[in-house]
Amino acid sequence: MIACTRIRNRFASIAVAAVVIGGGVAAAQQTVPFRGNIPVAPQGITVEPVPDGPMEYHTAEGMDIRVVVVARGLSHPWGLAFLPGGDMLVTERTGQIRVIRNGVLDSQPVAGVPAVRAQGLSGLLDITLHPDFARNQFVYFTYHKPTGENGTSLTLARGIWNGRALTEVTDVFVAAGVGGASRVVFAPDGTLFMTTGGGDPQDPATLGGKVLRLNDDGTAPSDNPFAGQSNARPEVYSLGHRNSLGLAIHPGTGAVWQNENGPNGGDEINILKPGANYGWPLISYGRTYPGPWQSDKFWQEGFEQPVVFWVPSIAVSGMTFYTGDRLPKWKGDVFVGGLRTGEVPGTGHLERILFNENMEELRRESLLVDLRQRIRDVRQGPDDLLYVLTDADDGTLLRIEPAN
Repeated sequence: MIACTRIRNRFASIAVAAVVIGGGVAAAQQTVPFRGNIPVAPQGITVEPVPDGPMEYHTAEGMDIRVVVVARGLSHPWGLAFLPGGDMLVTERTGQIRVIRNGVLDSQPVAGVPAVRAQGLSGLLDITLHPDFARNQFVYFTYHKPTGENGTSLTLARGIWNGRALTEVTDVFVAAGVGGASRVVFAPDGTLFMTTGGGDPQDPATLGGKVLRLNDDGTAPSDNPFAGQSNARPEVYSLGHRNSLGLAIHPGTGAVWQNENGPNGGDEINILKPGANYGWPLISYGRTYPGPWQSDKFWQEGFEQPVVFWVPSIAVSGMTFYTGDRLPKWKGDVFVGGLRTGEVPGTGHLERILFNENMEELRRESLLVDLRQRIRDVRQGPDDLLYVLTDADDGTLLRIEPAN
């Protein structure tokens, strides 16, 4: 025991000597350049265009898959909706909605989209169909509405799809001055959930950093958790969120699952509860971009814990549950997009998460890693296959299918 103690003490002395030299701290560390209090991302990985394919992969569960390019030439695609009959609508962050007909991308953008403030990460975002689309032909989408010279307001719009264009487009809900990403999804009861970023996530009287619950006309349901309270917005369903890029309905329970980006670490998936607080920025599993922890605790009474979190971050994005039969080894699994891992560009991928019957995480698998693409969204199609959007100047829509 004495000999072991001496060995440990010796290694401890070596470690201290390596870090503290002449009274300095971390003298062996490189000086990393910063821009705006954020480390400048390295650019050493070259990202090649997605191959024409098809590409085949072995997967962890013993199921071989094939990845097929459905469409190219999309400008930073963001969201995807499947129309009856097999056509698809794809949003481009730069301000266009594109339609894929019979597997071919129409060269002309869909008419009827309002003016969009496309700058930085702002622009045209998510898209979804009304649950009663067959009757009313309603299409909903979120976008950053230009306000003033350089301002934006995160907006939910609705239009009628006539088979070629959107008509009677109207803004049904405007979050004045709010920015950030926004996903939307309809719940089984017909209400619509919408995520917002920025703002004051801990203040229920504001709309930023929240998940909102709306009627299909943009009004607040009377049974929302803060309805009737003078110190809160009636649209707020949950609070304490950072930047939410994924939203999906659990196919069995009907619960709303949401994911959000942490800073340097601390990405998470949450199961939303009415009126619940998810902690940002007071608790987090992430570090600030310069290095220190975001908070001095990972847990605090009164805040909900995530069901999944990432350290380091994968810049988690779109999310879906797989419920089909054509990829049977993945049935019940959750899929999320990843834009980059550990703050390194060129490390995007698709991630699969397997849960047990209590929705407790069992294992994860990283997919499409060799493509090095920023995965912006993943959806299950009506054909029981998975569809993946890559976020690039020349973005692609990929389809994942059985290899045989």
